[in-house]
Amino acid sequence: MNSPSAAAPSSPASAAPATAPVPTAGEPTAGGPRRRGALGPVGLVLAGGISVQFGGALAVSLMPRAGALGVVTLRLLVAAIVLLAVCRPKVRGHSRADWGTVVVFGLTMAAMNGLFYQAVARIPLGPAVTLEVLGPLALSVLASRRAVNLIWAGLALGGVFLLGGGGFSSLDPTGVAFALGAGAMWAAYIIFSARTGRRFPQADGLALAMVVAAVAFLPLGIVESGSKLLVPTTVALGAAVAVLSSVLPYTLELLALRRLPASTFAILMSLEPAVAATAGFLVLNQALSATEALAIALVIAASMGAVRTQVGRGRAKGPGAAS
Repeated sequence: MNSPSAAAPSSPASAAPATAPVPTAGEPTAGGPRRRGALGPVGLVLAGGISVQFGGALAVSLMPRAGALGVVTLRLLVAAIVLLAVCRPKVRGHSRADWGTVVVFGLTMAAMNGLFYQAVARIPLGPAVTLEVLGPLALSVLASRRAVNLIWAGLALGGVFLLGGGGFSSLDPTGVAFALGAGAMWAAYIIFSARTGRRFPQADGLALAMVVAAVAFLPLGIVESGSKLLVPTTVALGAAVAVLSSVLPYTLELLALRRLPASTFAILMSLEPAVAATAGFLVLNQALSATEALAIALVIAASMGAVRTQVGRGRAKGPGAAS
C-alpha cells in the first residue's frame, strides 16, 4: 500500500512498509512470541473481510429499493457521518500533500464502490469479487520479473476463463467490465489507504476521505434514486450496509496495515472471493456451480502464489540489504 516506485508499479506484496518497527523493551522479538502477536492484525483483516462481503450481500438485497447508485450514496454518506462523529478529525495543520492524498483516496473509494455495486447488480457476488481481485493480482504479477509468476498469471486466466464459461456467455458482459474496473480501483485503494494511514493519526484520514467520497457520489445517487433515499426503511438498511461494508472493514484494514506485513495482508485479501461466494449463498441464495467454484479456487490460488513469490524474493534480497 505504499506508493509505486519509479521502476515498477506497486503490488499487494510490496505495498506496505518493508521493514517493521524496531522492538522496544518488553515487545516480542522474532520467534514464537511475535507470531502470536501477529494474530491481532490478522484477526482485524479477517473480520473486515467477512463484514464487507456480508454487507455487500445486504446491499444487493437493497438495490430494488434504491438502485445501485442510491445504495452506494447511502453507504458513503452514513459512513462519513459515523466516522466524523467517532474520529473528529482535525482539519488544520495538514500539508497540501496530505490533503491531496486524502482527496485521491476519497475519489478512489467512490469509484471502487460505484463500479463494484454496478457489477453486483448484474452478476452474482462471488464471481464479481473474483474478477475484482484480479486488479491487485495483476499488479503483483507485473511488479515481479520472476518467471514463476507466469504460472500464477496462467492460473488466474484459467479461472477467469472458467468463470466466463469460455466467453462470459453465462455472465453479463457489462457486469464483468464493471467488476474489472472495480479491481483496478481496489489496487489504487490499497496504495492510498496506506499513504493516508501514514500521514494521519488513527482513522482521521479515512474519515476525511470518506467525506470526499460521499460528496463526490451524492449527485449520482440523487439523479438515480431521488426521494427513495429518504424512505426510513431504505435509510436504515443503507446505514447497516455502511457499517458492515465501510465503517468496520476500512477502519480495521487501516489499523491492521500499520502492524501487518503487506504480504500477509494480500494473502488474506485473496480469500475474499470465497467469503463473497459464501455470503452470496447464505444471504442471496446465489449457489455456485462446480465450474464456478473451481474458477474461484484457481484465482485464489493464483493470488496467494503470487504473494508468496514476492515474499520469497524479498527474503532473498534481505541478507544483502542487511549487510
